[in-house]
Amino acid sequence: MPQMRTDIRTITTDCPTHASSLNDTYAQELDTEVLIVGAGFGGVYLLHKLRELGFKCKIFEAGKELGGIWHWNCYPGARVDTQVPIYEYSIEEVWKDWTWSEKYPGFAELRKYFEHVEKVLDVKKDVEFDTRVVSAQFDKPSSRWIVRTEDGRTARAKYFMLATGFAAKRHFPDWKGMESFKGEIHHSSFWPEGGVDVRGKRVAVVGTGSTGVQIVQETSKDAASVTVFQRTPNLALPMRQAKLSREEQMERKKEYPEVFKNRMTTFAGFQYDFIERNTFDDSSEEREQFYEKLWAAGGFKYWLANYKDLLFDKSANDQAYDFWAKKTRARISDPVKRDILAPLTPPHAWGTKRPSLEQNYYEQLDKEENEVVNIKETPIEEFTETGIRTADGKLREFDVIALATGFDSVTGGMKNMGLKDVDGVELSEKWKMGTWSYLGMTCSGFPNMFFLYGAQGPTAFSNGPSCVECQGDWIVDAMAKLREEDIKYIDATREAEEGWRQKVTEISDKTLFPGTSSWYMGANIPGKPREQLNYAGGIPLYKKECLDSLNNGFAGFITV
Repeated sequence: MPQMRTDIRTITTDCPTHASSLNDTYAQELDTEVLIVGAGFGGVYLLHKLRELGFKCKIFEAGKELGGIWHWNCYPGARVDTQVPIYEYSIEEVWKDWTWSEKYPGFAELRKYFEHVEKVLDVKKDVEFDTRVVSAQFDKPSSRWIVRTEDGRTARAKYFMLATGFAAKRHFPDWKGMESFKGEIHHSSFWPEGGVDVRGKRVAVVGTGSTGVQIVQETSKDAASVTVFQRTPNLALPMRQAKLSREEQMERKKEYPEVFKNRMTTFAGFQYDFIERNTFDDSSEEREQFYEKLWAAGGFKYWLANYKDLLFDKSANDQAYDFWAKKTRARISDPVKRDILAPLTPPHAWGTKRPSLEQNYYEQLDKEENEVVNIKETPIEEFTETGIRTADGKLREFDVIALATGFDSVTGGMKNMGLKDVDGVELSEKWKMGTWSYLGMTCSGFPNMFFLYGAQGPTAFSNGPSCVECQGDWIVDAMAKLREEDIKYIDATREAEEGWRQKVTEISDKTLFPGTSSWYMGANIPGKPREQLNYAGGIPLYKKECLDSLNNGFAGFITV
C-alpha cells in the first residue's frame, strides 16, 4: 500500500472519496419548499416523511453518499454501539427485507444499509452531494430562506432543516509541531478510505473516547506496538458482540412493530430502561447478583437498565463504579496499566460520560508491547518529526498517529454554518456565551428553521434513530399543521427559549452530570461555555413537552 500522508493543515477540508454521486442536477439557483442539510439518519427520515405529505424537498449533503457519520467514518474498528434492530429505522418497507450479520454492525455494513434505504425509498433523486452550506438567513419580505453554498450556488426555501448531527465539527487540540510529523497522521473522522497499513508499525492513538477504543482494538492485531495517550480513562463496558442469522431475524420481524413502539417509551430510546428500584433497596448480595446479570447481558444494560438512582445519587453511583472497577481490573495483569485504565478511585461519577462498548480493549492494552501514557500527569508537549514528546522530556517515536480527539459536539456544527438570524446576527455570536433553543428543535430569530439531533434535545442521552424519529415526527406534524392553518412562518419567542434553557438546566442539575467535565457539558473544547447541551429528562417526557406546544396552538411561538 502506498504511503498516504495527510497534511494536518488541510485535514479539515479533505474528505474521503466514495462512489461518485448519481445526482448531477446542481442548479445554480435552486428553489424548493423544504431544504434539508445532511443526508444521515435525520435528513433521510425528514425527506421521506415530508415527501409522503406532498412537500417538495431537497437535501444538501457535504459528502458523496448517504449515511451521515457512516459515510465519513472508516477508521479501524468503527462500529455502532447500539444493537440492531434498535439502531435502524422503524419504517416497515425498509426493515421488512433487511437483515444484519451481527448485533453491533461495523461501518461497512451500515453503508450497505443506507444503500438498501436508497433502493427502497429512492432518496438520491432529491439529494445534492458535494454541497457545503456556508451561509443562510431568513428573508422576511419573501418569507424564504436564502442559503448559499461553498461553490457559489444559492437556494431559496420556505422551510430550512438542519440534520447535521451532533458530531459535525472536528476538534484538533493546539499541540505544537503537529505539522512537522513525517509519518502518517490522520484524524479519525478523515481516515483514508483505503485504510492505513499498520502491519509491523509503531502506532500512537491520542484520545480514549469510543473512537480511540475501537482504533486500539483493531490496530493492536497487526501493529508492532500501540501507545495510547489517555487524559481520562474510558469506563468501557463489554459489548458481547454476536453473529446474527438471517433466519432468526426474519422470524422475529413479526415483533418489530412492537419493538419500535416500545423503544419510544424508554428513557434513552433503547429496548430496556432503568428499573423501578433504588440501589440500596437491595441487600449487597442482591445488588451483586443484579449487577452480574446486567454485566453478562452486555451492551448498555449496565448503564441504562440499572437502578433508577444510578445517575442521581453519588453513593449509589459509587456502588456501580466499584463493581465496574472490580470486573475490569481483573482483566489487566500489568499493575501500572491497571491503575491508569481502571483506577480504584472513580475519575468521575460512573455513566456521566458515555461509556464505550469494547470487545477486547483491556486485553489488547495489557500486551507487553503496548503502552498507556497518562497525559494528565505527563501532558503532551509537542509533536516532532519522528513522534510525540511529553512534559517529562520523553520522546516516543511512531510511524502512524491516529487523532481520536473528538468533536466540538452538539453545537459546533450549527455554529460553523454561517447561520444568521433575521437581524443579521450570526448564530455563533448568539451562542457564544451559552446555548438557547426552544424544544431543542427551533431558535428565536430563525423563522421556519427546524433542527434535530442537536442542542438541548435528547441527542447524546439517546439512541440516534429513536431521537431522530421522535423529533422528526414532531417537525413533520408541525409542518402539516402550518400548512393546514395557512401559517406563513413560525418563530420561537425569546421567552420560550429562556424557559427551555432553564428546564434543560434544572433537569440536569438534579443529576450527577454537571459534576463531570465531559463533552455533554461542552467541557472538551477550550473556551466553550460549560452548560448542559442535552435534554436529560428522557424521551417520553421530552415528547410530552413538545406535543404540549403543538396541541396548544404553537405555544411558545409567534405565528404569522
